[in-house]
Amino acid sequence: MRTLIQAFRTKELRNKILFTLAMIIIYRIGSFIPTPGVNYKTVHDCVTTLSGSQENFIGLVNLFSGGALLQLSIFALGVMPYITASIVVQLLRVVIPRFEALHKEGQSGEAKLTQYTRYLTIGLAVLQSTTILVTARSGALFSYQCSQVIPDGSVWNLLVMVLIMTGGTGLIMWMAELITDKGLGQGMSILIFMSICSGFLPQLWEIGWGTNGTDGEWWKFGIVVSVLIVILVLVDFVELCQRRLPVQYTRRMIGRKMYGGSSTYLPLKINMSGVIPPIFASSILAIPTLIAQFGSTDQSWVKWINSNLANTTSVWYIALYALMIVFFCFFYTSITFNPDETADNMKQYGGFIPGIRAGNATSRYLSYVMNRLNTVGAVYLLFVALIPTVLIMALGLNTKLPFGGTTILIIAGVGLDTLRQAKAQTEQFQYAGFLLEDVDHKEGK
Repeated sequence: MRTLIQAFRTKELRNKILFTLAMIIIYRIGSFIPTPGVNYKTVHDCVTTLSGSQENFIGLVNLFSGGALLQLSIFALGVMPYITASIVVQLLRVVIPRFEALHKEGQSGEAKLTQYTRYLTIGLAVLQSTTILVTARSGALFSYQCSQVIPDGSVWNLLVMVLIMTGGTGLIMWMAELITDKGLGQGMSILIFMSICSGFLPQLWEIGWGTNGTDGEWWKFGIVVSVLIVILVLVDFVELCQRRLPVQYTRRMIGRKMYGGSSTYLPLKINMSGVIPPIFASSILAIPTLIAQFGSTDQSWVKWINSNLANTTSVWYIALYALMIVFFCFFYTSITFNPDETADNMKQYGGFIPGIRAGNATSRYLSYVMNRLNTVGAVYLLFVALIPTVLIMALGLNTKLPFGGTTILIIAGVGLDTLRQAKAQTEQFQYAGFLLEDVDHKEGK
């Protein structure tokens, strides 16, 4: 709170905060504007009566879009195409040598990769919007509980709707980059954070208040809030934890100047993979459920999927979800952190870890340390991701728990990152106690 108050006192930071709030307001307004061709009254009735889990793929996309997906608004796709494109480009670095070479080129190479990400985002937006509209037209998007969501099913009408949704995705991507350049925080993360929080508090309040204040249970509300606070504190603590490997640099004579001779450290986070493993796991487990919606309910394989994989509290779902989180935790970390590249960079600049020989020995040591950290990180992700399932089973809540493992990680991670950036920028303008005690710095003086 003190950081925010100090930020508002500084003109530059105040303008950044107000610009970010303006972009957020525009984003939230667009989430409620229906796409032309959609029967808004029917969609509204469907959303109010539809019950489903927030941990399946459709629920995940709807969560990241702030509820815009099930409302079929112009921002229905939200930020998911950009997130998917960013992950795909990162994964392609392992397969395509050109992408890896661009990554090593520095700022110019990253700018080229960003351009590829934008193109891929538009392509995925066209594909996803077409899939969503066809699914909504058939009724599968709303579990066949709604009909006539899109009265006009002509090719021209669907083409216009696809173009509008794709344009909405492009606008969101542009707004996120504006927030990153002219606002406060990382733009895409801020939009995801606000999308999640937009439906978080109403659903949390519904546990205690219930429907019109009739079927709520306040003791369950108290337990859920207490568990949420404890988990947020735990997530904040773990996300800030680092394993700091000491690194020393030898002295080198370049021309007439002496360089190096300093000591620093290599920071390694416990949860290097972030929120990616739960997202990947829930998305993959939702694929059989989506396929089963197009099958007959009398078929045995459809019944098995609906009773085991569509139910987030079943033993099969929990076991597969846990295994996939552990797998993607190690897999994604191996892509984002390359021990060989890190060891080569340290050797190139004359750096070494005390007691470890530079080169292959350093690479093996970094791999050893990362495997140990990934083990702890995987256990931590499992704990955070499975807490909502435990609460649902223990308290008898419905599957629409207001928070899940993905939700908690995003809220805590984005909140911490934004506050750190705000504090760092605030300290650039606040000099109280730096040169003179009890003297506040005034702008322009």
